[in-house]
Amino acid sequence: ERLCRLALDAKPDYVDALYVAGIIAEQTGRPQEAVELLSKAIAVNPGMADAHYNRGVALGAIGRAAEALESYERAIALRPDYADAYFNRGVALAELDRHSEAVESYDRAIALKPDYAEAYNNRGIALSRLQRYVEALASYEGAIAHKPDYARAYNNRGVALRELDRSAQALESYDGAIALRPDYAEAYNNRGIALAELDRPEEALESCERALALRPSYAEAFYNRGNALRDLCRIKEAVDSYERAIALAPDHSSAHWNLADCRLLLGDFALGWQEYEWRWKLAQNDNGLREFEQPLWLGAQTLKGRTILLHSELGVGDTLHFCRYAKEVAALGANVVLEVQPSLLTLLADLDGVAQAVPRGAPLPAFDYHCPLMTMPLAFKTDLASIPADIPYVRSDPARVAAWREKLGNKRKPRVGLVWSGSMLLKNDKRSMALAEMLPLVADWAEWVCLQKEVGESEIGLLASRPDVRFVGGELKDFADTAALLDLMDIVVSVDTGVAHLAGAMGKPVWILLPFIPIDWRWMLDREDSVWYPTARLFRQSANRDWAGVIGRVNEELARHFDVRS
Repeated sequence: ERLCRLALDAKPDYVDALYVAGIIAEQTGRPQEAVELLSKAIAVNPGMADAHYNRGVALGAIGRAAEALESYERAIALRPDYADAYFNRGVALAELDRHSEAVESYDRAIALKPDYAEAYNNRGIALSRLQRYVEALASYEGAIAHKPDYARAYNNRGVALRELDRSAQALESYDGAIALRPDYAEAYNNRGIALAELDRPEEALESCERALALRPSYAEAFYNRGNALRDLCRIKEAVDSYERAIALAPDHSSAHWNLADCRLLLGDFALGWQEYEWRWKLAQNDNGLREFEQPLWLGAQTLKGRTILLHSELGVGDTLHFCRYAKEVAALGANVVLEVQPSLLTLLADLDGVAQAVPRGAPLPAFDYHCPLMTMPLAFKTDLASIPADIPYVRSDPARVAAWREKLGNKRKPRVGLVWSGSMLLKNDKRSMALAEMLPLVADWAEWVCLQKEVGESEIGLLASRPDVRFVGGELKDFADTAALLDLMDIVVSVDTGVAHLAGAMGKPVWILLPFIPIDWRWMLDREDSVWYPTARLFRQSANRDWAGVIGRVNEELARHFDVRS
């Protein structure tokens, strides 16, 4: 470098000295200086492909991706067979979120250099950004084929396998990455995620802690450690882990969201409701956020004589749970417009406090303020002592009840409504059980009615073979029908679904069967009652996936409740 400086003192436009000095600056961590020197070299000799290329590298190092892209394209124009320039062009395009073009650039690099393992790896990353995970997996495997000791490609291969719901194979891939690079914190963190998905929370915790031993300021590992602790029902420790993640990454929306769940599980509603608002910032395609010109109401403004829109956001159960606040809002002098899922429209049209109910997706009437239903507890500063639990707040239609009474026929035994699974669309649904796991309840002393509208394809045959479980799902047009049918049950036994919420909102005796892992904050911890639904009774798994133990206890309690003689 000293010689370059001497040469440039003698001849400031000495192109070779400018170029070499630029490369030295780039390699010694001075990218801004490298850009200046290489730009001068190019000004003297615009035909130096390597100068354009290395200028692009230096520009990329200081976050100027668009200019870096221009430099790589100039290098390619001068040397069309420049594989490295195509590779780094792909890097710049990816930085600019132009992932389809990045894939094309990596393809050109690979065409010029078929054993270009790094290009295969980065091509896989770009394909993953485009959610083309099968192709991404193939690309990572191409990288590994050309470079068997490529730890990063093994790690990225694991990520693609996870996205394809192949967690066991993902775990193997992370193990391969760690075998090649024992200090690979990201691979340990990703390994923890895969283990959690395989219901191995103790090992997931160990893997996350190994990641943190390697990188103590690793926010994502603290977040995943919190998830493992939550799966182990170590909720207070999970809170600490989420808070440490947030201290390192204050905008970590998933950590805030899971912290909210844990705070609410522990009954810390004041902090819980505040953290719950982070749901709007979750990195998912549709988080339910609504953009209105009208202001969000959080309890500060007077509502007397004003119209407020209360709108649903997540599942049917959530709407049934929080629509109770419509009455509270109306008591403040507001005209309440309630927007709900279409399947709930008829049922909730006459809800106390609601002036007008509209289906989600329909044109909205004029309103002055809006508030998501699940933000209502924050607006009202709800705590354990002030939960609005005036039950029932949802009522069935007498005409529909009469119609269902006729369909069911004369009642000769106690009627028990059953729900063993939730939506068929839920992935990895730990709230549900198999029909076969619930069937040990069914005995001659009662009439058993399935309250589900649909059942999984794998259970259609089993249900059809059991005439002692009456299925009427095809006749349930909406939740107004379900409510009418519920009114004819003596008791409802349900996993955590919309039907359980409906039964609770109607004041029906409902026994809710809950998984060992506290998936839903509203049932809190270690309680057999519900602070939200006075007529509910909670039955919890004593070990993960142990529905048999739950069903055994429910069987005993049903026999006691109905005085069944053995």
